[in-house]
Amino acid sequence: MKTIFISLLSLLLLPACGGSAARSKRPAQTTPAAAHAQSKTYTYRIVATYPHSTAAYTQGLYYDGGLLWEGTGQHGESRVQTIDLTTGKTNVLARLPRSEFGEGIARVGDELFQLTWQSNTAHVYSLEDGKLRKIRDHRYPGEGWGLTTDGEKLYMSDGTATIYTVNPATFRREKRVTVTFQGTPVNYLNELEWIGDRIWANVYTTDQIVIVDPATGIVEGVVDLTGILPEEEVAPTTDVLNGIAYDAAGKRIFVTGKNWPKLYEIEIIEQ
Repeated sequence: MKTIFISLLSLLLLPACGGSAARSKRPAQTTPAAAHAQSKTYTYRIVATYPHSTAAYTQGLYYDGGLLWEGTGQHGESRVQTIDLTTGKTNVLARLPRSEFGEGIARVGDELFQLTWQSNTAHVYSLEDGKLRKIRDHRYPGEGWGLTTDGEKLYMSDGTATIYTVNPATFRREKRVTVTFQGTPVNYLNELEWIGDRIWANVYTTDQIVIVDPATGIVEGVVDLTGILPEEEVAPTTDVLNGIAYDAAGKRIFVTGKNWPKLYEIEIIEQ
């Protein structure tokens, strides 16, 4: 679909920004582009619709134990919470200080990791009996945006075209790849999710998700979710698409957005 290609490539010309339109500018990515590769395009079918809190500025999302786990952003409103799919009811398990802007979350073993936008800090919580207890912090350079895991390593975005492979024990960056679409770096990678053996990434300010080979950074697919939130559901506080979760056992994909009233289970359809 040409419109998908244009929307992704046009982002390369925009000033960088993250989970909020007020985010700071940064230099363009300069890492050399990877080799060209054919990318598939997908549309979607809504399988089910669930309630979502319009007070949740979604930054991180994952599915575990029958619940959706959500990390939210904004100063004074950043938290980690669970969501009951049926009712949309949230249970807040951790709150960040007003000085911090929460970002992506991911679970490795019995530990939950939470990024912050510009505080250069990853918070680590122990997960016991559905409760969170902060056990340590890690410092990292630059901004924190999205976070996911393959069950062993963490994968982190910082709003550029780069995805870092991170050791969860030390939070040291062990590898980096530049995400490219038809040989051109794709900036503004935001929330991440590991599905199968690929990373799915929201591209900030667009309705597109890119499916990325984590070894090469090559975009192998683009999922266009244009129109998934109906116009009548859009309010003045409604922000962009952001949030991908995967139920591996049920093979269910969930998506939502910042301050959206709905969360969707979708099936993707190749075009």
